[in-house]
Amino acid sequence: MRAPPGTSRLRRNDTHRLIPSKYSADGSSVLAGIADGDAHLADIFDLDNATNDRPCAEIDLLPGIGVRELVFGVPGYRVVNAAFTHAHPLGSRFNGPDRGAWYAAFETKTAQAEVAFHKTLQLAEIGRFEDDVTFDDYLADFSGEFHDLRGPEDWADCLDPDSYVQSQALAERLLESGSLGIVYPSVRRAGGTCLACFRPALVMNVRKGTTYRFRWSGQPTPNIAAVKSA
Repeated sequence: MRAPPGTSRLRRNDTHRLIPSKYSADGSSVLAGIADGDAHLADIFDLDNATNDRPCAEIDLLPGIGVRELVFGVPGYRVVNAAFTHAHPLGSRFNGPDRGAWYAAFETKTAQAEVAFHKTLQLAEIGRFEDDVTFDDYLADFSGEFHDLRGPEDWADCLDPDSYVQSQALAERLLESGSLGIVYPSVRRAGGTCLACFRPALVMNVRKGTTYRFRWSGQPTPNIAAVKSA
């Protein structure tokens, strides 16, 4: 078995994670629009929570992550917990389907490139590059010893643009050994750097920054612009 990657001491502030604005943490909910009064809204929330992974994890009902690892009582804690409890059904680059991770980029343009790539894939599946979506940039700070794929050793199999098989296998192995996460070269933007943090408690000082509008107008490359505050 190949030796694991080496680690680097990372201190990085103002990393960028773009989250669709429809999942805003300002207290609003998309469920409010279908409710007929507060009583009806409460019933809808109860029904939603019964199958919502984040509340289930917060009472120790998810197999991949337990309540002792989640965070509470700090700004943005629901956003942080959601990243770890709402994993993609097929997993992502450095996590499987049972447990998510906090993915962030060192640079704004890298975060935008990562989001644009995945959204464009979705539009390609329906053969129509027409959409208008806003994303909120959540900033977070990190300090810790992370496994580092930026060194001289070749980790190309874990940075495959078309497959997550090897990267998920590495992530599972590192997670079991107590790893805090992985810092790696962006696959979607040359020269960019990304971070996959495995531990909710290490996602610090979370706050919402700029909102960006991604607009596809018939082409696979979106126009991206900051949304000015009212």
